[in-house]
Amino acid sequence: MDLKKSLYEILFGAIQEGLILVDKDGVIVEANKTGALMFGYDKADLIGQRIEVLVPMRARGGHKNHRDIYSKRPTSRPMGSSLKLDGVRKDGSEFPVQVSLNPFVSAGGESYVVALVSDVTERRESELKLQKLRESLEQKVKERTEELRESERLYKSIARNFPSGVISIFDKTYKYLFAEGQGLYELGIETSDLIGLDYLSRIDPRARTLVKEELDKVFKGEPKSFEVVVEDRIYAINAVPLSDESREVNKILVVERNVTSEKQVAKKLEETLHKERELTEMKSRFVSMASHEFRTPLSTINSSASLIHKYHERQEFEKIVKHVDRIKSSVRNLTSILNDFLSFEKLESGNVSVNSELCCVPTLLHEAFDEMTSIIKPKQFIRYEGPEKLTIKTDGKLLKNTMLNMLSNAIKYSREDGEIIVTLEDLYKGVRISVQDFGVGIPQKDQKNLFSRFFRAGNVINIEGTGLGLNIVVRYLELLKGKISFESKEGEGTIFFITLPKENL
Repeated sequence: MDLKKSLYEILFGAIQEGLILVDKDGVIVEANKTGALMFGYDKADLIGQRIEVLVPMRARGGHKNHRDIYSKRPTSRPMGSSLKLDGVRKDGSEFPVQVSLNPFVSAGGESYVVALVSDVTERRESELKLQKLRESLEQKVKERTEELRESERLYKSIARNFPSGVISIFDKTYKYLFAEGQGLYELGIETSDLIGLDYLSRIDPRARTLVKEELDKVFKGEPKSFEVVVEDRIYAINAVPLSDESREVNKILVVERNVTSEKQVAKKLEETLHKERELTEMKSRFVSMASHEFRTPLSTINSSASLIHKYHERQEFEKIVKHVDRIKSSVRNLTSILNDFLSFEKLESGNVSVNSELCCVPTLLHEAFDEMTSIIKPKQFIRYEGPEKLTIKTDGKLLKNTMLNMLSNAIKYSREDGEIIVTLEDLYKGVRISVQDFGVGIPQKDQKNLFSRFFRAGNVINIEGTGLGLNIVVRYLELLKGKISFESKEGEGTIFFITLPKENL
């Protein structure tokens, strides 16, 4: 008896796969060291737990049902032979497994199942690699099939376009064997005059190298379709190999067409279509944005006006003041929106002209600061750093409108007690104005679209605005021959840099 037990223990421990013994209720009653280690358990911790502890949480319910069905008709078989099975380790990590089930009945009449478990991670990875390779090959076959179809379309195109082009056949030395087409007659060339002549000598020297490189590939059995540009002319060249009985390519067929007019028409159509798309998108964004931006302040005005009437009847005058301020704020918002729309409309229609004159930039900046007093938040303040005298020749009105837009944004997107720093620098051939705030900042993903029409960053959608301000600023600066750039970090603030020439003539 001791010998049998010793043999059993040796065999049980020597097997490289995991062995797990489960009773009829799904309770683990024995496991070898390999099986326990495979699932990250000590053997003692594993015994006494239900087998479902080794099954991923998402599959445990189904596993119990399968176990109940299996216990009614137990047989020796692979578990889930048509499925990919996963086990779960003690730390929660999952790995692919293969399981074989072997039922038996003990001498005492108790039913058990021995599960032989293998970690098939490497096999699964190999299967995935094989699947990817198979998909890659299928894709290459598909691509090759498409190339063949394209070649077929190319041949049909040659036949259709032959009357308006030139079709030629050359030998390996690029000597004409055949030439025909209306393109030759348009040039006053007799086809018989070309036979035996060198085709490449007819090609413009600027395009000769490209044409030879492409046609050399055709002599190697590769059909080619390419374009050649000579000054303002564009030629489409389609070439296919011609094989002899031994399948050696000793001739090629080439069709040339002057497609300059077609390309010009296509380009104009594409430009027109692009402008139409832009106009449609712009109108859609405008309607959506305008309906929202007008509705909010108008609703505020309406509700505040109703409340003022009630508070007046009750003589609650301190509340009336509060709602009068709300109405004033909403009117300012509406005015700002209308100003953006009017500025945008003028710029779109080209009705904005530049009237350059000598302007004192510090004076203009201080005037803009004064105009911001009606919208600046109670604890906000604007700090100016720079000279008090600096004159440039520019359009003061456009520059001031630019600064009003920039300051409005800085105020809008800053904290209630935030500081706004405006710096003026005298450069060698121009001036630079920087506007820095310490507000919400601009998310990295939104920065590339910041100057687009109707664009608003994702972190300010709950703050009133049209999305036109910075686009208007860019277009004003284009008129003033200026430039704008910025640096920003979300949650820390933004600094805009405006550079202007000293002489805007």
